[in-house]
Amino acid sequence: MTWHSRTSRSNGASGTGGNSRTSGTGGTIRGLVWPALAVLAVALTGCAGPASSATPPPRATGSPGSPGVRAAAPDPRSSATPFAGASSVGVLINEDGDHFCTASVVDSPKGNVIATAAHCLQDAGGGPSFAPGDLEFAPGFSGKGKGTYPYGRWKVGAIHLDDRWTDDDEDSEAADYAFLTLAPDAKGRQVEKVVGGAVPDWSSRPERRVTVVGYPNAAHNPGNRPIACTTEARPDEEIPGTLVMECAGFWDGTSGGPWLADYRDAKHQGRLIGVLSGGDTDSESTSSLFDDHARELYEQAAG
Repeated sequence: MTWHSRTSRSNGASGTGGNSRTSGTGGTIRGLVWPALAVLAVALTGCAGPASSATPPPRATGSPGSPGVRAAAPDPRSSATPFAGASSVGVLINEDGDHFCTASVVDSPKGNVIATAAHCLQDAGGGPSFAPGDLEFAPGFSGKGKGTYPYGRWKVGAIHLDDRWTDDDEDSEAADYAFLTLAPDAKGRQVEKVVGGAVPDWSSRPERRVTVVGYPNAAHNPGNRPIACTTEARPDEEIPGTLVMECAGFWDGTSGGPWLADYRDAKHQGRLIGVLSGGDTDSESTSSLFDDHARELYEQAAG
């Protein structure tokens, strides 16, 4: 079944539970909040995977290791499994309190930047779907229904999108990423201080082993638990500047999830080289490969 198409666009940020637009192949972007039509047995139980400690120390970095015993990198998988290895990954929440799309903290000087997919925030070439103050980020989110917020919720202060996306030009597919600037929480803390964050890589080679994390929607994930898959990424021959990986279980809702190269554990998250943006099925996912365009946008968000 086709759940997600490279030529599709959807307003996953609407929170209406099924608002989508498609053009061409009939798939949907994985940012939608779909009602729980059925509880399907995706590979979320009974499998070994890249899970580890649920609570990393503040400001986990992308350094490949440190003195002493290092955790081994996860083995490649063909299906996603439950993930508890980085509380810096979470969900976006709209003004109605509904969660949609996945996002993650990016290491930054002020500790207040997250990354997600551009299509989670607006259609390519379309107008804004949200005012920044209507959005929040909940790292470590989980639980049925409205879920729980073990690390709190951070207000989005600014949304930064690539001009190629907002103009819907011929390179827009390679610009399906966004960086959001967050306000401090009620205690005056920046999000990275609380949950850590992955170091971005603006010049990664495309052939990398990656650990990809996301939150499938409730129809496939009633407990709202994050999943992850470690597998090999390769260049997407159809869309220059993008990557593709094959791993089952990345249903709607996983859009914006981080692609982490050289991930080992919560203390060694590796390097953020992109975010999940598309794919033709739940088993094939794509990402824009972060480059100088992405770095320029990140620097705007980091301020």
